[in-house]
Amino acid sequence: MDNVFWFLQVSDIHISRFVDPQRAPDFQKFCTETIDAIKPEIVFVTGDLTDAKERNRIGSRQYEIEWQTYQTILKKSRVLEKTKWIDIKGNHDTFNIPSLESVNNYYRKYSAFKREGSFHYVHQTRFGNYSFISVDATPSPGPKRPFNFFGFLNQTKMGELLKLASETVYSNQTIWLSHYTTSTIISASPGIRHIMGSAVAYLCGHLHTLGGFMPVLHSRHEYGTLELELADWMENRRYRIMVFDHDLFSFVDLKFDKWPVIVITNPKSALYSSPGHEPLGKIKASTHIRVLAFSTAKVTSVQVKIDGIILGSAVQIKGPLHTLLWRPMDYGAGVHYIEVHARDKAGRTTIAGHKFTMEDIKLLPFGVMASFIIQAPHHITLKVIFILVLLINLFVIIAFRYLAKPRFKDTPGFFALVNFSFHVFSKTNILYYPVLLFTCYVAVGPWFIGEIIDGHFGACFVFGIIVDGHFLEGSLTFFCGILQLTFFNIPLICYLCWCLLLRCRGAYFRSHLKYTGWVRSGLMHIGLVGFLAWQAYSCYFLQKTYGIVAFFLSPVRTWSLALALALVYKAWNFNNSTIRTFKAEMKNCL
Repeated sequence: MDNVFWFLQVSDIHISRFVDPQRAPDFQKFCTETIDAIKPEIVFVTGDLTDAKERNRIGSRQYEIEWQTYQTILKKSRVLEKTKWIDIKGNHDTFNIPSLESVNNYYRKYSAFKREGSFHYVHQTRFGNYSFISVDATPSPGPKRPFNFFGFLNQTKMGELLKLASETVYSNQTIWLSHYTTSTIISASPGIRHIMGSAVAYLCGHLHTLGGFMPVLHSRHEYGTLELELADWMENRRYRIMVFDHDLFSFVDLKFDKWPVIVITNPKSALYSSPGHEPLGKIKASTHIRVLAFSTAKVTSVQVKIDGIILGSAVQIKGPLHTLLWRPMDYGAGVHYIEVHARDKAGRTTIAGHKFTMEDIKLLPFGVMASFIIQAPHHITLKVIFILVLLINLFVIIAFRYLAKPRFKDTPGFFALVNFSFHVFSKTNILYYPVLLFTCYVAVGPWFIGEIIDGHFGACFVFGIIVDGHFLEGSLTFFCGILQLTFFNIPLICYLCWCLLLRCRGAYFRSHLKYTGWVRSGLMHIGLVGFLAWQAYSCYFLQKTYGIVAFFLSPVRTWSLALALALVYKAWNFNNSTIRTFKAEMKNCL
């Protein structure tokens, strides 16, 4: 067929030896029935070919049997004989790999494409060349989970990508692809989005619909490039078909084993139009509506409607291409809606449609939340939030230290008592200094020392990880730091302040119920057990992910539990001149 070809994307397959035994058979069916029905010229598999998680779903390692299963599917289905199969690495494919030369780097042995690093693939047709640039942002060395959630592009890798981008100048169209969304890539100047600005689209996976909360994650960048995150195969069994029809880019995200499949290529969707990259004027000059309809059974009818009015049935030209004569000038003003009904010989029906326009109007907007998730530099956002939470925490601790203690003239209310309790805490050295130093330590000290990669020890800080002489910039570590401050450090301070307030009223642990009652006291102790349990689980998680050495050499996790218990014990039992002064102040106003 002239001036049209199509290709597929599938992502986040996660072949696993432990969970979802149907995942691999379904993928084999995809490689046979789906590929046979659609006959794509290329299939892009954008990372996380295998799961690489241990049975407990916490630890991570490369399992050769998962890679062998993946390779066996490719061989049994003979998919490599039917299409060009380009599979690239995701973060799960680099879990626990010290270097590209490691024997555990099974991607080099069992993948179809076996290409390390970023590369430029040119698809040649009778009507021009189409460039596909694959971006390898996986970290090397590859730490165990969870600290390789973000991808990295250093200055060397960015230089390589700039060179690859320069090679696309004579191509009809260019598409970039990677496992990571651009919002989860930490890239050196000038940034990944800048150098891919000439591409019509950027394809990725990685985010897995965010647990079902964001089933569609699409957006448009400053230079007009579409970023199209594809939902995972792992749980959702999703794949994508994309088409270049007279250099107009169209696509549809699909559920596995749902037929027929419809792609409307002309007129193309207004939402996904890219005026700076596509010859949109061809829509106005076109003579036919163009639809690709695929199915495992023969497609018997393709009916077209525009704005609810039936225009007729499209005629099959060749293969999946169906066309219907139309007059574009009838739809020259405003935004219109095209709808296509396809039916196959098995009696299955699919309806697909989208908005289109002939006018050079302002581009239709994408959802605010989807755009934020796709476009926000999340490593910077997390860093800023961590710093703010840290500074607020430190400011409160230090400020009350130097503020004059309150003088009560009347019976104090709730907020006055809270204010009073923070004064007591900040002026009680035996509690103030350990908490202050520990809070600062979270920001500057190593959280733990352990096997970042099996057999390779390193240190984890909030600002990054050091392993084997390599420094991996902080990213998800800032998120963990936010959780540490929010769900441990701050609750601990609040509980200590409550204890001290009761001590100022003359209470000890065994007698405090008569001052607070069962309900209020119960809630506070449940809170204490809650944040201690959360920290204990963090210690368990650390041991399962980075080993027993990390468990014992972790000031921020394991040691902090002992610190918290010691401070709570001290708060209930110590007695010195400072608290006697505040006790007298409290007694005078009650």
